[in-house]
Amino acid sequence: MMNKNTIKISACTVFALLAFAGNSVLCRLALGGNTIDAASFTTIRLLSGIAILMVVVAMTKKPKKSQPKGSWLAACMLFVYALAFSYGYLSLDTGTGALILFAAVQITMIAVGVVSGNRLHFAEWLGLFIAFSGFVYLILPSVTTPSLTGFLLMTLSGIAWGGYTLVGRSSTQPLADTAYNFLRTSPFVLILLVFTLQDAEITQQGVLLAIVSGAIASGAGYAVWYFALRGLSVTQAAVVQLFVPIIAAVGGVIVAQEAITLRLAESSALVLGGILIVILGRHYFVSRAVGSPAD
Repeated sequence: MMNKNTIKISACTVFALLAFAGNSVLCRLALGGNTIDAASFTTIRLLSGIAILMVVVAMTKKPKKSQPKGSWLAACMLFVYALAFSYGYLSLDTGTGALILFAAVQITMIAVGVVSGNRLHFAEWLGLFIAFSGFVYLILPSVTTPSLTGFLLMTLSGIAWGGYTLVGRSSTQPLADTAYNFLRTSPFVLILLVFTLQDAEITQQGVLLAIVSGAIASGAGYAVWYFALRGLSVTQAAVVQLFVPIIAAVGGVIVAQEAITLRLAESSALVLGGILIVILGRHYFVSRAVGSPAD
């Protein structure tokens, strides 16, 4: 029988995954429906996240000196992720964008591990080869090939989110860290406004979608994810995120009436299957090395 902490971690993980997928659906609805421009969506999303998170932090009434203030590195990663995410979804379907995003997240985290000295075994190299094969297949020229610009932007977004996730694993107070990470994006948001305000295209529906994305799917979702990371191993955190593209694709079909193409399904199987082999391969070899279950 699961204890209360396990139930809490599980609930937070499910909420966070739904929030991640929800961001893809909300962004695609807003930008695909031409209800708002990408820069304005990013701006309102981040400002909404700042507003809701700072209110929640204030309500916790923690002693000020015990609260962390986030970091500029995490804030930069958060801003790059959000901006590239919005512009990427100008030309990508919900499921395709989520697949590229979270595959890039996992590959980034794997690459950081390799650079940090983690030696890859045969199964892990095989998994990476399969995953990259899926990427290549996804962008091969055809009628259903996604936009190259969208692909590159969403890959950049995934790299930034992967870095943000790695930084988040050391957080001892996820709510405060998330709130101040959002707050630290303010100067970048101001610069974005200066350069894009004259070209802004905003509707009431677009603003509402951006606010929901920022306040709930982003602000609350990321804070909950930082909390969930405290109870998840590296392997668990990596594996559960593989469900996000699937949830997002289903959401795109239900909410945005998008179609799941055969190419997307096939490339998803290759990319996500390859990454799963890498993750489970690492788990297996680490377990053998220490002689007990790892991660």
